[in-house]
Amino acid sequence: MCGMPSGETTRVSAHEPELVRPTKDDEVAASGSELIGGPIGRRALLGTSWWTPVRVVALIAIGVFALGMVQKLPCYDGGWFFGASSQYTHACYSDIPHLYQGRGFADGLVPYFDKLPGDMDYLEYPVLTGVFMEVAAWLTPGSGSIQDQEQIYWMVNAGMLMVCAAVIAVCAARTHRRRPWDGLLVALAPAFALTATINWDLLAVALLAAAMLMWSRGRALAFGILVGLATAAKFYPFLVLGPLFLLCWRAGKWREFGTALLGAVGAWLVVNLPVMYFAPEGWSKFYTFSQERGVDFGSVFLFISQWLKITITPDTANTWALIMMLLLCAGLSAVTLTAPRRPRFAQLAFLIVAAFILTNKVYSPQYVLWLVPLAALARPRWRDFLIWQACEVAYFLGIWMYLAYTTSGDAHKGLPTDGYQVAIAVHLLGTLYLCAVVLRDIFMPERDVVRRAGDDDPSGGILDGAEDVFVLGAAAHPPRHAAHFDGQPPVEWGGRTGPPGSSSL
Repeated sequence: MCGMPSGETTRVSAHEPELVRPTKDDEVAASGSELIGGPIGRRALLGTSWWTPVRVVALIAIGVFALGMVQKLPCYDGGWFFGASSQYTHACYSDIPHLYQGRGFADGLVPYFDKLPGDMDYLEYPVLTGVFMEVAAWLTPGSGSIQDQEQIYWMVNAGMLMVCAAVIAVCAARTHRRRPWDGLLVALAPAFALTATINWDLLAVALLAAAMLMWSRGRALAFGILVGLATAAKFYPFLVLGPLFLLCWRAGKWREFGTALLGAVGAWLVVNLPVMYFAPEGWSKFYTFSQERGVDFGSVFLFISQWLKITITPDTANTWALIMMLLLCAGLSAVTLTAPRRPRFAQLAFLIVAAFILTNKVYSPQYVLWLVPLAALARPRWRDFLIWQACEVAYFLGIWMYLAYTTSGDAHKGLPTDGYQVAIAVHLLGTLYLCAVVLRDIFMPERDVVRRAGDDDPSGGILDGAEDVFVLGAAAHPPRHAAHFDGQPPVEWGGRTGPPGSSSL
């Protein structure tokens, strides 16, 4: 029967946030939607069936992850086991099968406690990643040839990492409540699919993505615990506490930051203290290896050393990496405290992790995974996201072709050093481009698609709509309104953008 909706239905829907339709606000998304019937209409009934945006994003993420597994098929069938350069010419290299035997899992050695034969005396990964690797080894049958075991070990890890990928996509879709379709940026990211099973980075990325979701819901303790666990799996996640400190300083939210910090430290200690106490030498291997590691693939240091034909020692690289990182942190602090409107948490989280990547002495191709969910939250615009992704795919192909060149002997199949330098430059410029766009959004909020849609800081939790209590420079005397942009209504500086008494979305 046709007619007006019931009063009960009207009351429920009145409290639900209106979803932002990217096909309405993003020309690239609108063009891409033509493949499935065109932009969504204004009368579409969103969220009224099983096919909710979050479920669609999760299923697409799993499907694209599976395509990434298919891309590794040439190596699975032989490239990992036969021929020095086959796994590079097919661009399907993965650390996972090689380290099954190389780090003692095939022999039943206990990570951190049992010394390894060969040049690496202990497992060089943080504790929680080591646990992840060990669990996968427990699920791998010890029968059959070593090749069979390594294939199964990679497949088991791929299944566990697929769960991580789905968690990342769901968290990205749910962090901004009115923008669930932004999760498609993560689910469809080409570099995400290509690099997901190279290493175990997705564990830390999933924990950090879940932490961002918890903070957006105002759950500071859960956020801190997840950040601590993520840092126990990979070094970089703790960096987001720096921008959060600055944002809480500007908004005067000291209690919430203290809760998050205690949760992070406590969770990290719970994971690390037992191994630190009973196997100190094995536990410290990750940190000593990171300190002693030389200039390696993808870094600005390798680019400079190859370009100028000079040698950069590990100590020199460590010193300059620290100096550059401290300078970028100081700059980011100034941006946070002087911006005319308090930056969004996701914007600063993306920038601090990008700064760490740009100044690091190594850039493994899977490190792009660290940035994908943060980029989707910081700058949910398909054009800019795809420009950056194109640069990362170019680097992904460049490093494998360069390794194919260096391992193919006199045949020289692949990309020579000059070509690899171009690939590094493309990666660096692509990341810098996205950083520049995010910085522009911070100083010109009318260009920030999240704020133009009517939100303040949907990933900010208790920071969303909070008043400033400490600012510097021009931010202390802001103008009343931002300039108009593309016919959009003015974006107010500070506070909530909705009418008085409106709830935070």
